[in-house]
Amino acid sequence: MNLNNIKKIAACMFAAIATSTASAQIPEGYYDSLKGKKGAELKNAVHDIIKKAEVLDYGSGNGCTWYGFWITDRTSDGRFIDRYSPESKWVMSTSQGTVGTGMNIEHSFPKSWWGGAKIQAYMDLYNLMPCESKINSTKSNYPMGVVVDGDNGNGCTKVGKGTDGQWYWEPSNEWKGDFARGYMYMATTYQNLSWKGTQAAQILEKGDYPTLKRWAYKLYIKWAKQDPVTPLEVKRNNDVYKIQGNRNPFVDFPNLMEYVWGDSINYAFDPAKTITSEKYIGGGGNPVDPDNPNPDVSEEIIYTANFKATDGDCTFDVTTNPKDGVNLWNRSKAYGWMATGAVKEGTNKYPTKFAADGSLLLPVFDLTDFESIELNFNHAVNYDKSPKTRLSVEVRCDGATTKIDNINWPAGGDWVFINSGNIDLSQYAGKKIQLAFHYTSNTSIAGTWEIRDIAVKGKKSSKPTGIGCISNPSLNSSLDINKPYTAYDLSGRSISNINSAKGVVIVKQNGMTFKLIKK
Repeated sequence: MNLNNIKKIAACMFAAIATSTASAQIPEGYYDSLKGKKGAELKNAVHDIIKKAEVLDYGSGNGCTWYGFWITDRTSDGRFIDRYSPESKWVMSTSQGTVGTGMNIEHSFPKSWWGGAKIQAYMDLYNLMPCESKINSTKSNYPMGVVVDGDNGNGCTKVGKGTDGQWYWEPSNEWKGDFARGYMYMATTYQNLSWKGTQAAQILEKGDYPTLKRWAYKLYIKWAKQDPVTPLEVKRNNDVYKIQGNRNPFVDFPNLMEYVWGDSINYAFDPAKTITSEKYIGGGGNPVDPDNPNPDVSEEIIYTANFKATDGDCTFDVTTNPKDGVNLWNRSKAYGWMATGAVKEGTNKYPTKFAADGSLLLPVFDLTDFESIELNFNHAVNYDKSPKTRLSVEVRCDGATTKIDNINWPAGGDWVFINSGNIDLSQYAGKKIQLAFHYTSNTSIAGTWEIRDIAVKGKKSSKPTGIGCISNPSLNSSLDINKPYTAYDLSGRSISNINSAKGVVIVKQNGMTFKLIKK
């Protein structure tokens, strides 16, 4: 057992209880050496930053892989997050360091690709995930790619042949971006390894650049765009960093992949100016100090939701639905909240366009004591080449509705999600507001608007009030669970009833933030 690793994990667990959700822990200056670099030179600079990690010992028990999974890969109700299997099959965790029933430790980058030696890559948590044993065996040591024939997977992960007749495994849509950014990390951190075997040769080249073959990095960039970074992925990046001391920069900077392999390889990268993950909260700062695990932090999450996983407690204000019996706004587990005035009717080849008008409303935000507020979300628009003409995001405050300017809008002709940019709402500090996503269409143009995830964060002028650790809300008279509140687990998922929740729960009520331990 590595005592140094045990101390790191203990500090991490304490910090998870004592600090706010998903706070980013990038040390000041961590990425400074990337400034001004591009393409191959940039990839080598990234490699130099992340190549060394204080990895846990492999296996079960204290200070080993399953001990780490207890921190990095558990739901609020105590199940192991198995990104390879349907959520209905996720198994309960019993105690820290114990193997999940019927589960294996799965190497996303198979260990056979470097000959199976128990080097750092063998034990790197960024490459290791809890996985049900059967699908682990089925996916074998195949590379990740598109399966087009003979799928014998489990309904979540596909395993079969690609267009080239070779065997591949393909993750489900909700995890494609996560695994793509993981493959980019591995191809950069371990670019100096000598790859072995025919499976590795399907996607990898020897050498520092590009390491990933052209077809592979183009596919992974595509998947990473289609499945953007979520709060859960940011949390895992932070959790692994606290254990290993290195980060996945492709999670911290969603567009870094474009500067390394994509459409921006001829442009210099600047970590201080490029866009960070839409769920990256806090900016800079140092790792949690175990001697001061609850520092004075004024910035906090006001609201965050991944609309693929939750409705975000949203409501509607619809003036006109497309037609009787057809709702303007609907939620999809694959894409999030969607609005469209186009409806497929009968045997018609193309949908009919209707005039429609209505808004998706977020919960009311009480911004008392906040001095700055920032909005950020991901959205896609298709079948409307001028989306900002008909679509808008509005703030409802003091009886008035104000359209927000300076939003990054999609081109309107595809399903590619883009980031809205950081939108300053500080003019509403101290007030109560409600955000509205307003959709309109007509019989000529009826686009589809998809909103996948969102974050609202802010800074308070003084340290927020909170509870470090309680097991029953009634022990504190300031929190009344019989009155309206919003609650989230540490992955940012909304919790409708805290009485049935387990683990760490973040509760917001009347401008206060409470941290509860539910047993």
